[in-house]
Amino acid sequence: MFKMFSFLHAKNKPLPIFESLGTDMHCHLVPGVDDGSNSAELSISCLKQLSALGFKQLYITPHFQYPRFNNDEADIQDRYAVLKQQAEQAGVNIALQGVAGEYRIDDRFAQRVADRRFLRIAGKYVLVELSLHQPRMGTAEAIYGLQETGCEVIMAHPERYPYLSLNSAIFEQLKNQDVFFQVNILSLTGFYGERARRIGYGLIERGWVEFLGTDTHNDVYIHMLTRASHDRKLQKLLDKCEFMNCKL
Repeated sequence: MFKMFSFLHAKNKPLPIFESLGTDMHCHLVPGVDDGSNSAELSISCLKQLSALGFKQLYITPHFQYPRFNNDEADIQDRYAVLKQQAEQAGVNIALQGVAGEYRIDDRFAQRVADRRFLRIAGKYVLVELSLHQPRMGTAEAIYGLQETGCEVIMAHPERYPYLSLNSAIFEQLKNQDVFFQVNILSLTGFYGERARRIGYGLIERGWVEFLGTDTHNDVYIHMLTRASHDRKLQKLLDKCEFMNCKL
């Protein structure tokens, strides 16, 4: 009984298995701007736990999605600056490298491209996402337009789109279009279901995944990432594969 309790208790302790990644480039920790953290206290708690999991730095990527999250870049940057100061005062041992965005390819995306209104990861990458419900016509053209402005494009969590199978021609088309893929770490543990886990690993096995991200929204994600830090298959993957997170 005591051994079982000790085992369960140990799985609630974070292991720093993400040291090889170094950088988390997808999370939602600017308070009160999307479906992520709703307070500075929660954001700071999450940042401390991400540090304990081995991350050394991160970029925060709030949603830009009309009309649900009709965020403004200047306002996001102001809120991020406040959080960064609060994190420093709280002694958070993780470097906040900047604020970018997770941009939905929606009805206003073309105008955003025309206006060049994007917050970028490491000064050059734009993180984009598709609808989680249905495909959108003109996605390749929208991405090409963004690339024409000089941005490198990262597709967020391709494994999660229910209308795209592992053998979907769209994946190959995007890779031929020089789009980077970012898989959610928790997809690889079954957090989003068996289908997302299978496709996530399948894309990695094909060599089509350049980035991993936590997509942290709140303490539920932190709890699951802590459990994931004891996942042997995930540990082996991180030991075997080199992702581009460490180059950000």
